[in-house]
Amino acid sequence: MTDLARYAVSETNSRGRQFSEAAPHGRSEFQRDRDRIIHSGAFRRLEYKTQVFVNHEGDLFRTRLTHSIEVAQIARSIARHLHLNEDLVEAVSLAHDLGHTPFGHAGQDALNGCMKGYGGFEHNLQSVRVVDVLEERYAQFDGLNLCFETREGILKHCRTEQAALLGELGERFLNNRRPSLEAQVANLADEIAYNNHDVDDGLRSGLITLEQLATVPLVAMHLQEVREAYPDLTGRRVVHETVRRMINTLVTDLIRQSAANIAEQNLQDLDDVRNAPLLIAFSAQMNNQQRELKKFLHIHLYRHYRVMRMSAKAQRIIRDLFDVFMEDDRLLPTQFQTRESQTDASRARVVADYIAGMTDRYAIREHKRIFAVEEDSI
Repeated sequence: MTDLARYAVSETNSRGRQFSEAAPHGRSEFQRDRDRIIHSGAFRRLEYKTQVFVNHEGDLFRTRLTHSIEVAQIARSIARHLHLNEDLVEAVSLAHDLGHTPFGHAGQDALNGCMKGYGGFEHNLQSVRVVDVLEERYAQFDGLNLCFETREGILKHCRTEQAALLGELGERFLNNRRPSLEAQVANLADEIAYNNHDVDDGLRSGLITLEQLATVPLVAMHLQEVREAYPDLTGRRVVHETVRRMINTLVTDLIRQSAANIAEQNLQDLDDVRNAPLLIAFSAQMNNQQRELKKFLHIHLYRHYRVMRMSAKAQRIIRDLFDVFMEDDRLLPTQFQTRESQTDASRARVVADYIAGMTDRYAIREHKRIFAVEEDSI
């Protein structure tokens, strides 16, 4: 790890863990967090949770697992240049999607709709719930007992009414304070990764074309560079050369602008970070180009009729499962069955935990087991 800036998170200024533990041997506290995340069941399940394309639609499309690894790689590079805590940004990056439902944002929207009368569902909050409560690996405590700063970085967004229930973790949302620079880095690395890799997956799927993308300034600039440098290059190599240049441009711009923002604030310590505005940011020009790319993807990829058809199927699966489990929780696996004394809200949260923990293919199979009448589905 590079020498840390005085305003970076370190073991000396960390707020520590909820449950006291002996210091780790041969690794830092944030390396321990990273290792616990990687060894968790929720992390392994990310292999079969979708980004845009449902898992069975192709072996080469991104999953939540490959996305999280790519976010961690980008985030570590940024943190190294800014002299921030690389182990912390890696831990946050690897854990940020642990609470995501099957079927990506379509699944989250459906489950949130089902939970509307029971406190709602938001995958950032669910990711914190996974690492704080739902993982069952240690004798002394529920969850993974991660450091405060790792948990803080996982919780990117939170409504005020939810923040009030989270104690110390929710205070920054109530007091208008910022998370660590490491958390901010992981957040922007996530944006860089999913925008550019959705371009790659969209092209691979055939739902969008290079000709369409050439209307987007950020893509057009790099596509032209590739075609001028390699006029005979064709196929996937053109795509890879273009996407890697886009990522490099975005990362370089982010580092340059963030370093300038930090210098302007004359930060002395971590508390200054929390009282400053968000400092990890793109330049105004690059931010506009990023927004144009996101707008293009929303219109031409995420709203493509083939993606919408799969999203509609996914949402029906989620709603059907939620309704049937709420009607009769005896259909749930034994460890998820609730007690009769529990309220509807607590039962709904258990059902949401079960559904959110499913992979794409497990949710499809579970739906078939419950609703199909064929002999092989019983």
